[in-house]
Formats: sequence, C-alpha cells, structure tokens
Amino acid sequence: MSGWLMVAGLGPGSEALVTPEVTAALVQATDIVGYIPYVARVAPREGLTLHPTDNRVEGERAAHALAMAAAGRRVVVVSSGDPGVFAMAAAVFEALEAGPEAWRDIDIRVLPGITAMLAASARAGAPLGHDFCAINLSDNLKPWELIERRLRLAVEADFAIALYNPRSKARPEGFARTLDLLRETCGDDRLILFARAVSTPEEVLNIVPLSQAKPDMADMRTMVIIGSSQTRVIPRAGAPILYTPRSVA
Repeated sequence: MSGWLMVAGLGPGSEALVTPEVTAALVQATDIVGYIPYVARVAPREGLTLHPTDNRVEGERAAHALAMAAAGRRVVVVSSGDPGVFAMAAAVFEALEAGPEAWRDIDIRVLPGITAMLAASARAGAPLGHDFCAINLSDNLKPWELIERRLRLAVEADFAIALYNPRSKARPEGFARTLDLLRETCGDDRLILFARAVSTPEEVLNIVPLSQAKPDMADMRTMVIIGSSQTRVIPRAGAPILYTPRSVA
C-alpha cells in the first residue's frame, strides 16, 4: 500500500467551514494525528486510528506522522484554522528536513483551511481590508524581544495586526505588555477587535478603543485584531461593522 501524508486545516470551529478537500482526506485516512482538541473534532470510525497528543510536542508528532506514512499508512495531520499559519505544516517540514532521506519520497500535501484571523475579520466586517500582518504572541519558540520588535515595526508601518495566541495561563504578561506597547505608539482611539471562539456556539465579538482594552479580555481562544490608523466603525441598529478602507489618503 502506498502511504501519504496530508497536513490539513480544520478551520476555526464550525463544520460548515471545513473545506470539501479536507473532508475527503479525512474519509480516506487510516490515521489522524494532532493536538488533543483538534483530533477530537474528527469522528471515530472503523479503520481509523486517532493519535491525539499534548501541546508542545509538534516535532515528535510530525516525525510520528512521517514514519507512519513511510510505512504505507494514509495519515492526516490536523490543525485548527490553516495548517500553514502558526500550525503543523512547518513542523512537518522541519521533521522532514531533519529525518531520514527516504522520507523525502513520501507523498506530502498541505490542505489549506480558513484561518482564525480571516474568520474573525469576516464576522466583524473587514478590518483586514487593507495591508495587514499576523504576529504570534507566544514566546515558546522565539524571544520576547523579537516579538516586541515586530510589533513596533508593524505599528510604525501602520499595518492592521492580527494577534495569535495572545494570552495563556502560563504567560499572561505578554498581552499586557503588548497593550502597554500599543499605548506608547498608537492613539487611545485605535480600534481593537476581540473575537473569541469564532464560528462556534461560544462566539463573542467585542470592539473597543485601545483606551478600554484590558489584558483579561483575551485568552487562547481569542483572535485579537488591532486596526490601523484608518480602521473605523460603521454604527447601526445591529452589530456594528468594523472595516479598513481600501485606499489611504
């Protein structure tokens, strides 16, 4: 049997946002590999083995998936959102580069998914409607000094900024430092979107000016989007619309 490895994005949460391509790969798979809550989103069935693992073992998880594919298994490594955005695609290729030469002959494909930042932006309106960047606030794999430098440069360039992994129980201080940095470099009226658990029944969206933003408004299920200087709100009877115009004066 010829094995293969798919690195698939399950989208932000709703089954309706999983692409048909990913659904087809899950149907064909013999093995599903991934972080515990993401593997739990895949329904068990006969002939399918689930391999849930804890966080922070991405390298071991990727190597295990590659070894199974090399042995003839049909393996899907799952991530939330898109696997190429702060997720498992890069981890798989790191393991591939460091692993046995024979692994390079494996049929490996990356199946894109709808990212948390795009889902959050769409729910609020279009805050990423002009130039933007994405920054991961986790300092597990890079020093905080680099995160801070990138934040300062993104503000200087007047990007809208999508922040991943803003605030965990293990490192709650990072997002507080981020808000302090923004207050040093942006006006207090800079708009911020807190979008938690987008596309799930627990979804909550909150748009506030920087002056009202607090660290405990974010957790690891929250996507934070900081508007550029051009980002604005259209008030209306229902939920307001947050967007960034396509042109800059």
